[in-house]
Amino acid sequence: MLRMLGNPRRFCDGITRREALTAGAFSVLGGGFHLSDLLAGEERRPPGTRPGKAKSVLLLYLHGGAPTQDMFDLKPAAPAEIRGEFRPIASSVPGIQVCEHLPKTAAWMHRCALVRTVHHHAGCHNTLPGFTGSEQVVDVNDPIPKDTYPPGMGAVCEYLKPPDVDLPHYVAVPNYLGWGWALKRPGPWGGFLGKRYDPLCGEYQPVLDAKPGPGRRPMWLGTPFLADADLSPGMTIDRLNTRRSLLQQIDDEQRRFEARPAADSFDRVRRRAFSLLTASKLKAAFDLRLEDPRVRDRYGNHVVGSSTLIARRLIEAGVRFVEVYWDGYTYRVPNNGLDPYWDTHANNFVQLKQANLPNLDQTYSTLLSDLDERGLLDETLVVMMSDFGRTPRVNAAAGRDHWTYCYTVVFAGAGIRGGTVCGASDAHAAYIKDRPVRPADICATIYHCLGIDPDMPIHDRSGRPTAVAQGGERIREILA
Repeated sequence: MLRMLGNPRRFCDGITRREALTAGAFSVLGGGFHLSDLLAGEERRPPGTRPGKAKSVLLLYLHGGAPTQDMFDLKPAAPAEIRGEFRPIASSVPGIQVCEHLPKTAAWMHRCALVRTVHHHAGCHNTLPGFTGSEQVVDVNDPIPKDTYPPGMGAVCEYLKPPDVDLPHYVAVPNYLGWGWALKRPGPWGGFLGKRYDPLCGEYQPVLDAKPGPGRRPMWLGTPFLADADLSPGMTIDRLNTRRSLLQQIDDEQRRFEARPAADSFDRVRRRAFSLLTASKLKAAFDLRLEDPRVRDRYGNHVVGSSTLIARRLIEAGVRFVEVYWDGYTYRVPNNGLDPYWDTHANNFVQLKQANLPNLDQTYSTLLSDLDERGLLDETLVVMMSDFGRTPRVNAAAGRDHWTYCYTVVFAGAGIRGGTVCGASDAHAAYIKDRPVRPADICATIYHCLGIDPDMPIHDRSGRPTAVAQGGERIREILA
């Protein structure tokens, strides 16, 4: 780690790039980087189209295929092998029922909108549609997403960010999507806009709860963090180059960078690591020691709870698009099938009842309550979605298998007419009965709430214009 010019400095709001640089950036960026890899000239971005009702978006992503017919679209009159084991309960909105294991969420249905007829044909575990609207069939096990894919919604927000805003507009926690499987899932990236619009991702070391309590299955514990974001004593830039001042180095390197013709190849993740060292608001948002312990307890002591709380703090700090991933970590940490992942091919109801639903209920309801108490719910759009749904029929292992033909996405907060339902599934929650909705429509609705025209063109690497929402139309039934 570095201390500037050998002189210890206390970091605070307003510190400039010329005042501080630490060797933590070297660790974030990898060895052998130059200041020209950190400093960039002004970036050109399309202007926003209009003021939106949502200043920011918090996307809670239940990766693996959440069984939404056991959560938000229960069918109590269906045969036992279809309806499953759970009962519906009344919510704060007459006529809208949710699962008995989501009682706290039920109390917030007056601020929520349920879209019960989302479907796509892009294949199972394909995360591209939900983040981009594109139903392109991809190799979901490809370790690195192709740069020809369209950008995710958060990347578009980063693309449209005013050039004088240093704080990132796109952050993902607890880590990048797919980290637990040693690959990067397609969708939540800069795509053909370039890596500079990738999210700033937290890091996380998963630990499974060894004592979840009676009648409960374990959750992943811990808190996301920013790698190498802290300063430590003992190293100065003077020791790296005593012949020239740091200010001269920065000036020279910035001029050299601005003269480079291939600015599009610049890795924005690396550049933002430089800004990270001077952005005390960003660092503070990740530091839950600064949060009231009672609030931390409300969100839950598991990683989904801490990640969601960090997401709220990031939004307070000014980040425009924050994604929270409820992902699996079996590949990284063997756990004898106890991973609270949403891909419930076996023991679906035990898994949901003893881990996923009570913890989701706690975190999601606390998020809405916390935002509301802080006056942020009316300006924050909260979206809860999965990559696909699950089969209407329960299999021999008491699980549900992959199903892309009908599932539910939940909206709440800014721009949303609460207490509404869009679309209806059939008697088995298998197929759409009324009002089909595509992932592109979900994206278009999110863009609309943000004040971004869903038809705004962005250009791929060949220069061909593409509508940012991939042709999707906003879901008027749920808009305020």
